Amino acid sequence: MRRVLGIIGRPLGHSFSKRYFEERHGVEYLEFELGSIDELPAVLAAHPNLAGFNVTIPYKVEVMRFLDEVSPEARAIGAVNCVSIDSDGRSVGHNTDAHGFGVGLEKLFDGRHVEVKALVLGSGGAAKAVLHVLTQIGIEHTTVSRNPAAGVIAYGDLPPEIVGDHKLIINTTPLGMWPDVNGRPELPYDALGTKHYLYDLVYNPAETAFMREGARRGAATIGGEEMLLAQAERNWEIWNK
Repeated sequence: MRRVLGIIGRPLGHSFSKRYFEERHGVEYLEFELGSIDELPAVLAAHPNLAGFNVTIPYKVEVMRFLDEVSPEARAIGAVNCVSIDSDGRSVGHNTDAHGFGVGLEKLFDGRHVEVKALVLGSGGAAKAVLHVLTQIGIEHTTVSRNPAAGVIAYGDLPPEIVGDHKLIINTTPLGMWPDVNGRPELPYDALGTKHYLYDLVYNPAETAFMREGARRGAATIGGEEMLLAQAERNWEIWNK
């Protein structure tokens, strides 16, 4: 039986994964745009040769309840973006976003140790991986979200002083992703300066409106491509163990 891989999420029009894995690794890669995560069991039943799949927005957290096992790191993060399926059909969830984010952060900082505080924009599955990495490397951080909670700031309550004081700002939301390329998080951008670092996890387009706003004010910026490629190769390693 021919081994195939895939991805679940919604929407998938922006995804690079099918082209990447088929062209780079020569494997058949299927896209499953699910209206609900509850459709996953039917997908798995219909594709018994599926050896693994990626998970993207909005199912990185919900997918966990459908898996036989979750790796300790993914469990600690609270989100899964990579699932491996063994020959017995046993599914294991992993998180490679954390690895990919760390690779991109090192490039943004040019390999230097930088003393900063971070603002993490968004509170979804990708944000959970980012927070995990920031905690591990000792960067103090605050979350900004449309859904404020204890310790979380709402966009409308974010003053320029906090933006100015937090030199690393990470967009984990899909704002600015193709086709809505003019979308951007609602921030007081004039509080940005030459000592800021802006990291956008969006990779399509390569330069987002969020990044342009930072670059206009002298901030260092990086998009999601480095993270994307690093996590993709880690996924491939997991699927081929």
